[in-house]
Amino acid sequence: MAYEMAWLHYHKISEKDFLKFLTAIHVEYEDSIIQSAAEEITSAVRDMFGIYLPYEKGESREGILLKLSKKDELGKEGYHIYPSGKAFVIEANSSSGILYGAFQMIRLLQCGYRAENMEEIKVPDNPLRMINHWDNMDGSIERGYSGKSFFFQDNEIIVDKRIKDYARLAASVGINGVVLNNVNVKNHATELISKKYFKQLKEIQRIFASYGIKLYLSLNFATPIELGNLNSADPLSTEVKNWWKDKLNEVYQELPGFGGFLIKADSEGRPGPFTYGRTHADGANMLAETIEPYGGIIIWRCFVYNCEQDWRDKKTDRARAGYDHFKPLDGTFAGNVILQIKNGPMDFQVREPVSPLFGGMKQTNQMLEVQIAQEYTGQQRHVCYLIPMFKEVLNFRTYCENNRDKVSDIVSGKTYGWTNCGMAAVANTGDDDNWFGHDLAAANFYGFGRLSFDTGLSSEKIAGEWIAMTFGTHPKVQKNIRDILMISWPAYENYTSPLGIGWMVNPHSHYGPNVDGYEYDRWGTYHRADHFGLGVDRSTKGTGYAAQYHNPNALNYETVENCPEELLLFFHYVKYTHRLTNGKTLIQHIYDAHFEGVEEVEVMLKMWIELIDYIEDSVYQRVLKRLEYQLEHSKEWRDIICSYFYRKSAIPDDKNREIF
Repeated sequence: MAYEMAWLHYHKISEKDFLKFLTAIHVEYEDSIIQSAAEEITSAVRDMFGIYLPYEKGESREGILLKLSKKDELGKEGYHIYPSGKAFVIEANSSSGILYGAFQMIRLLQCGYRAENMEEIKVPDNPLRMINHWDNMDGSIERGYSGKSFFFQDNEIIVDKRIKDYARLAASVGINGVVLNNVNVKNHATELISKKYFKQLKEIQRIFASYGIKLYLSLNFATPIELGNLNSADPLSTEVKNWWKDKLNEVYQELPGFGGFLIKADSEGRPGPFTYGRTHADGANMLAETIEPYGGIIIWRCFVYNCEQDWRDKKTDRARAGYDHFKPLDGTFAGNVILQIKNGPMDFQVREPVSPLFGGMKQTNQMLEVQIAQEYTGQQRHVCYLIPMFKEVLNFRTYCENNRDKVSDIVSGKTYGWTNCGMAAVANTGDDDNWFGHDLAAANFYGFGRLSFDTGLSSEKIAGEWIAMTFGTHPKVQKNIRDILMISWPAYENYTSPLGIGWMVNPHSHYGPNVDGYEYDRWGTYHRADHFGLGVDRSTKGTGYAAQYHNPNALNYETVENCPEELLLFFHYVKYTHRLTNGKTLIQHIYDAHFEGVEEVEVMLKMWIELIDYIEDSVYQRVLKRLEYQLEHSKEWRDIICSYFYRKSAIPDDKNREIF
C-alpha cells in the first residue's frame, strides 16, 4: 500500500550559498548509523536541490563531512554542525549524534535558514526519548485512531519497508527507544520473548539500530505461568527467578543490545506482585537483577489503582493511588529500574495537575509519560495540539529542591544526577496512508520528539518547524496552521471540560459527551454535580490529595481562593453561584466556555478554508472534512453539557442563548 512520508518529504529550496558544500559526503568512519545519516542527506539534497551527492570514505576539506570527535561538551548523543570554508561539518562523539546532526541540518534548510546561520551545538536534554506503542498482535491498536498496526497482523510480526520509514520518522525527531507492543500484554503477545518470534524481532532490531533506536517490549508479569508452565510468578520465588534468568539469557543470545521491558502490573486486571503479597519494588527488582548483566532496563509504570473502589467513601480517590502506592517505596528500587509516571494522577485528561510523584520521590529513577494518541482529547478526529500542555508539565515547579526543581529537571536527571530517566509518549501512528489519521495530528508525534530532545523549544517554534517541513514556508500557510494548532488545545478544553473536572465522556470508548459516563464510577458521578454545585473536594477536609504536594503547591491547592482556576473543580466542590476572578459565576463560565470553544473551532475551520490554494488537494480535503466534523461535534458537546448543568442548577444563561 502506498503511504506518505509526513515531514520527510522535502520541498525544493533556493538557498544558493549552500550549493558550495554539495560536492560529496565524506566519512572517516563508517557503521550502519552513519550510513543512514548519509542516506538521509543524499535523499534530502536530491529533493531540495536536484543534486546527487557521491559518498566517499576518507578525510576532506570540502563537501559535507561526517566527523567523529572526542569533545566532552557534546556528550553521548550531542552534535555540532557548522560551515567551515567549503565544508559543512556534522561533528559528534557518536554515530547517533551524527545522525541527529544530519537531520537538524536538513530541518534548518527546510525552514529557510541560510548557510552562514546554520551553526548549532546541541546535546539532548533527556537520556531516554521513547515511544510506547499499544499495538496488539492481531493488528488492532488499543486507543489507536490511525488505522491498524504496521508491526503486527494476524498474530505475526510484519517486517517491511514501512518499518524502516517509521524508524526514519522517529529518529528524525530524536527518538532513541521504541516499545513495540501494548502494555496490556495478553495471548500471543506473551510469546514475543519466545523462539517463535525472535527471527522477526532481530530484523526489526537491526533496522531500528541503524537509526540509533533501541528495541523494547512490554512484558506480561505472569509470563512464568503462561509461557513457562510454572504455578506461580512470585518475584521472590527461587524457581521464578531461575526461570527468568534462563529466559533472559535466551532473549539476549538472540537479541544482543535489546533495550529491556516496559511493565504494567496490578492495575485494570493486569497481574503483578500484589497477587503474592509482594511490593512493586520486589517485582521490578527481581527482573532488574536478572536483566542487569546484559545492560537492560526495567521500566515500571506507576498507573496502579483499584478500578473497583467504592466512591461512596469520600476519602477514596483514584488520584491518590499512584503516590500512595509508590512514595513509601522511594529508594528501594534498583538502579536499572525506571518508574514511568503519567503527567497527571488520573488518565491523560485535557487538564490535570502534575503528578505529585514528580518531586515526591527523590531516590528513584523517573520517566514522564504523556499520550500523543488523543484518547481523551479528540481521538485524532479533532485537532488538539498537545505540545503546549506538555510544556506546562515540564515547566511545573515541584519545590522538591531549592533549584532545578521543575519536572523537566527531574526527568532529565539534572536534579538528582540520574542517567536512567527521560520522556515517553503513547504513540499515535497506524497504517493509514498519512500515518496519523488526521494530518494535523502528526504535529504531536513530531512535537513530542523535538521536545524530548530539546525541552527549551517553544510550542510555537516546534509548530513552525513542523509546518515548514510538512507544508512549506509560505507566510500564509505558516500563520494559519500555527494559529489553528495553538488555538486547538484551549478550544477543546473549553467545549469539553473546563476548570479541570475532566471525563464526561462515553464509558470505554472515551469519546463523545456523556456527562455521567465515567465507567468505573458505579456509585455516583465522577464530577459530583448536584443542584448546588460540582467538583471534587481534594483538600485535607476531603480526600487529602492536595497534601501530596510540596508547599507552596499544597497550600495553593488546599483552598478555593488560592487554587489555580484552571484546576478549580479538580480540587474543590464549588457552588454554581461562586464568582471567578473574571467576575462570572461558575455556571456562567461553564456556559460561556462551551460556546467560546465552538466559536474557536469556527475560526480554525475558516483559517483552513483560506489555504485552499496552498495545500495539496488530497490533504486539504482530508483536513477540511475533519474540521467540519469537529465543528459539529463541538456543538454537540456544548449543547449536551450546557443543557445538563442548566437542568441541574436551574440557573439560566445571562446571555439568553438557547440552552435546553
